[in-house]
Amino acid sequence: MNTGWLSLLWFLAVLALIPVALWLLKRTPLAQGAGTPGVMRTVAVLPLSPGQRLVTVEVGSGEERRWLVLGVTAQQISTLHTMAPQADAPAAAPPAPASFAQLLRQLRSRD
Repeated sequence: MNTGWLSLLWFLAVLALIPVALWLLKRTPLAQGAGTPGVMRTVAVLPLSPGQRLVTVEVGSGEERRWLVLGVTAQQISTLHTMAPQADAPAAAPPAPASFAQLLRQLRSRD
């Protein structure tokens, strides 16, 4: 095999390995911040407009845990309030309305 074909083969092998390496990186603990488990987590998010939202974040661990209520925009993040963590998580959002397919099945089953 001449060197031109060998170079092309290596080039194609490297191109094929790039998506594989990216896929593996997404699934390893390195991509998920494994060095600091449990130090920060999002408690709740409330969208206010397309570019603004309120975010409640829990930071710290043990007795040092705090909840931060943050105002988040495209330009900045502002701390609005700091409080002790609540015992109960915020109430879950109400269940989503039935999909069109479910409503259609219900209507057909009545007949």
